[in-house]
Amino acid sequence: MTNSELLQYCMNKPGAEQTVHSDWKATQIKVADVMYAMVHDVEARPAVSLKASPALADLLREQHSDVHPSAHLNKAHWSTLYLDGSLPDSQIYYLVDASYQQALSLLPQQTRQQLSD
Repeated sequence: MTNSELLQYCMNKPGAEQTVHSDWKATQIKVADVMYAMVHDVEARPAVSLKASPALADLLREQHSDVHPSAHLNKAHWSTLYLDGSLPDSQIYYLVDASYQQALSLLPQQTRQQLSD
């Protein structure tokens, strides 16, 4: 999977917006100003940083050598996944979906309703 393929998947989510964090050379994907993914290169490899519960983040890091705590984000919740590594694309898509759902859960109910209409 490439950064552009993942970015396209992220941008297909209702309400998705992208911004560029120039200091980190990363594309941040947000829903209503809540970030749920950051697409970037890490050590010249395509990668995405996603939010997960601390328990899931720990489990992923234990089971996959291509999952690491995110350098610039809260390490308990955010993990960086290499897109060209051992994680199957289906699992990466699942984790993007889960991160998006976590971002939605932080939004006011009215905003969530507007996104689902």
